[in-house]
Amino acid sequence: MTYFSPTDLIINPDGSSYHLAIQPDQVTDQIILVGDPERVPKVSQYFDRVDVKIHKREFVSHFGELNGNRIGVISSGIGADNVEIVLNELDALVNVDFETRLEKATKKSLEFIRIGTSGSIQVSIPVDSFLVSEAAIGFDNLAQFYGFTGENMLEADALTLWAQTIQYPIPLYGAKASSKLLNKFTAIPFHGYTLTAPGFYAPQGRTVRMKSLLPNFLQDVSTQAFQGNLMTNIEMETAAYYAFASSMGHEMISLNAILANRITHEFSRNPEGQIQALIELALDSIA
Repeated sequence: MTYFSPTDLIINPDGSSYHLAIQPDQVTDQIILVGDPERVPKVSQYFDRVDVKIHKREFVSHFGELNGNRIGVISSGIGADNVEIVLNELDALVNVDFETRLEKATKKSLEFIRIGTSGSIQVSIPVDSFLVSEAAIGFDNLAQFYGFTGENMLEADALTLWAQTIQYPIPLYGAKASSKLLNKFTAIPFHGYTLTAPGFYAPQGRTVRMKSLLPNFLQDVSTQAFQGNLMTNIEMETAAYYAFASSMGHEMISLNAILANRITHEFSRNPEGQIQALIELALDSIA
């Protein structure tokens, strides 16, 4: 069995994971993932009870019970780099013995549900709608460091060809949602392919004072289909979540509150209300 050194897997003196500060016996099988730390109590307020609250950096975790089942909610902060921390540490908490630092022979699969915000890049998907990411493509640099694997990964050759079509200069990666979890959210009207960007402004086609080197990026990605699928929305985490979940053997789905339509230049008049409505819909669907 693989041994993980103290510099590869950093464990705090209290036996918790380095960034999340979670101990192995606190992890629940079902975990809601949000970006904003302030959104964590907006989810956990619906739990029947909250047993554990942890706060370290941008990572806030609440664990408790809902309808007789243990459940948790954790904030990741913004971006695929934070997703890399969250998924690696949660996987280690359940699949590595923190006493011996040895990989466990029997692996555990967790169920992750992301509740996040996103911008539509199709006129047909309006502001204030909800969208399930059937698959996501990552434009960040994680594919230069990880050999993502698993049956939910999108075909590398097809991604390379699509990247050439839109003249994108670095390798892309992509993965699909858990089919098991997709079946729980059939009531959400919009399903689609999500783009995960490495930033909020130029990487998502926005310019303020800094000029973008890819001024036609949104137009290119919104009109060029990948294996017959038009891209539907753009955000900053989903592809990383899907790729790590596929590679590590976890179930993962991303639910998006569409707060902006980047093509019509509209923005939600009640963004917090939309996010809260999506939280309630998600919890009702998994209860």
